[in-house]
Amino acid sequence: MSAVAETFRNQLFIGNEWRAAASGRTMPVVNPATEDVLSEVAAADAGDVDAAVRAARACFESDAWRSMPARRRGAFLAKAADLLEARRDEFARIETLQNGKTFFESKIEISLTIDTLRYYAGWADKIAGDTVPVDPRFFVYTLREPIGVVGAIVPWNFPLNIASWKFAPALAAGCTVVLKPASETPLTALAFGEIALEAGFPPGAFNVISGSGSVAGGALVRHPEVDKIAFTGSTEVGREIMRVAAESNKRLTLELGGKSPNIIFADADVEAATRGAMTGIFYSKGEVCAAGSRLLVEKSVHGAVVESLAERAKKLTTGDPLDKGTRLGAVVSKKQQETVLGYIETGRREGARLVAGGNPATWNGRGYYVEATVFDQVSPEMTIAREEIFGPVLAVMSFEGEAGAVDLGNRTIYGLAAGIWTRDIARAHRVARALRAGTVWINNYNNYDAAASFGGVKASGFGRDLGREALDGYLDTKTVWVGLT
Repeated sequence: MSAVAETFRNQLFIGNEWRAAASGRTMPVVNPATEDVLSEVAAADAGDVDAAVRAARACFESDAWRSMPARRRGAFLAKAADLLEARRDEFARIETLQNGKTFFESKIEISLTIDTLRYYAGWADKIAGDTVPVDPRFFVYTLREPIGVVGAIVPWNFPLNIASWKFAPALAAGCTVVLKPASETPLTALAFGEIALEAGFPPGAFNVISGSGSVAGGALVRHPEVDKIAFTGSTEVGREIMRVAAESNKRLTLELGGKSPNIIFADADVEAATRGAMTGIFYSKGEVCAAGSRLLVEKSVHGAVVESLAERAKKLTTGDPLDKGTRLGAVVSKKQQETVLGYIETGRREGARLVAGGNPATWNGRGYYVEATVFDQVSPEMTIAREEIFGPVLAVMSFEGEAGAVDLGNRTIYGLAAGIWTRDIARAHRVARALRAGTVWINNYNNYDAAASFGGVKASGFGRDLGREALDGYLDTKTVWVGLT
């Protein structure tokens, strides 16, 4: 593999300083579209994690951040948003280079990150307690106080955006943060250290440590001075984090896996629903926690929907993710490509009917691409209907009647999201209530806003990112009794 003649931030960002890993170790960041090494970044170990946590703890205990006037704290977040907006295309390009998604998708991601920063900047001075009516001999009130040092561990699919779901509300609440980006995609998180510096964040308020999940991530979860872990990733890793965090009673927010049902009723606008199904599974190469990877279609329109999906999927062109004509980028790594292709082979072996895609692809003979893939005649027991694939693979099933749709939709261990397509508004609300999911989209799919909370139930985790609800995960409530006699 050849080196790429671009430079990126590749050192740890601790206490507003750039530093190499104490061991001197580095790890490669690979462009999945070309297989070139973009950069060698510092690979943090437990000692580096300890340095970052100590910087965050010192900042928190010094009152440099948590006791700052709340409106001023919000102004820092707003300044960071402005600085990121001025560099939006630069950050989007880095995201595309390290993740493989199209530049068009990366620009959306960075724009959503800017919105998240601005949203929580506005919340910083609106966090308030209550007065509590009790015995008149006492005046009782509550205070909402930051919980302390937050360890944020984020995945590779939306590297900076999901990171902002953690660090923006945490910082608005007055917490300090140690961010551990995925080892495949650390470059935008490290570059955000430049934003934090220029915005004037006090040393230790925001820190970034690159490294492997098992070493750096594990050390962050185990560290006794970390008060909370905010994690997005697989259910398997989330369960391990729960086990380790229990030893020190850490708070947790876990946004985990999904196998989300996207339901098309016969009375839907089938054209719009089919477009929505395409977005639901093929946006960002299917590397989306809430991807509508199970498409449930009412029997009477099933054939027409599958035929349209197959035609559309075959037109999704792979290629240079920076080219505006490319519609399907590279999956994030060779390992992920092998995983996705393994699921496709399992689908074939278990008897699902392949109607589109199913093959690896390349750009100029290189890259970790997978064709947009559609399977029909999938049964709920098949592996591709049960397990999260995290790639551009759609499993289509049919149902009869509303009860059948709900039963099939809920036949999963996961509960992150769901979609409903129907012209019957009463049915839409009934089914939305009946589905076990943290988010339900009606006649749309894959829409997000900083003001709308997001998170799962069942094996998809607990706690919420985004919205007002996210702030609760970074705040303690203190009750104060004042004697009046």
